[in-house]
Amino acid sequence: QVQLVESGGGLVQPGGSLRLSCAASGRTISTSAMGWFRQAPGKEREFVAAITHSGGRTRYADSVRGRFTISRDNARNTVYLQMNSLKPEDTAVYYCAAVPKPWIIVMNGDEYDDWGQGTQVAVSS
Repeated sequence: QVQLVESGGGLVQPGGSLRLSCAASGRTISTSAMGWFRQAPGKEREFVAAITHSGGRTRYADSVRGRFTISRDNARNTVYLQMNSLKPEDTAVYYCAAVPKPWIIVMNGDEYDDWGQGTQVAVSS
C-alpha cells in the first residue's frame, strides 16, 4: 500500500493557476499508473487526468484538456497537476490515486487501489 498526500490547493481568481502535488510514501510509484480526480459539492467524483508509470502517455477529461497538465517525477515519488486558466467550475476537492499497473492509462476510479485525502481548490472572484 502507498500513502498519498496532496498539496497545493487554495483559493484563486478565475483565469489563475495552481500546481497540485501528490507525494507518495511507503513504496515507489515508478511502476504505478496515477490519476487525478475531483469532486464538487453535490456531484459525483469525476476523472480529471491520468498518466502512465513512465510518464510517456497522458489522458485528460474534455473539460480540462488544454488547460491542465499532469506530470510525474519518479525520482521524487511525486505526481503533479498544473492547472491554468482556472474557471469557477473547476472548484472541487482534488484527489490523486495510484494503482500498481505499468504501461497503461487508468481513467476509471474504481480501478485505483490507493487514494489521497484530497486538497481543496476554489476558483472565485
